[in-house]
Amino acid sequence: MTTTIEGIYENGKITLNELPKNIEKAQVKVVFEEVEEKVKSGKRQLGTMRGKFEIPDDFDEPLTELEEFWT
Repeated sequence: MTTTIEGIYENGKITLNELPKNIEKAQVKVVFEEVEEKVKSGKRQLGTMRGKFEIPDDFDEPLTELEEFWT
């Protein structure tokens, strides 16, 4: 049986995101994947969704399908 648990390797130590369940002893294999640094400013990059959505001209008009609920 194989169990996968993610974690972070930093400064010679591995920190697991969670502890394995029901495993007392097991062989371990470590695979290193590059970690992308997050933007430290905390600000969102504007314009990343530009051109992905289109708002119709009648967006603010009442929906005729719901007229029965207004009267």
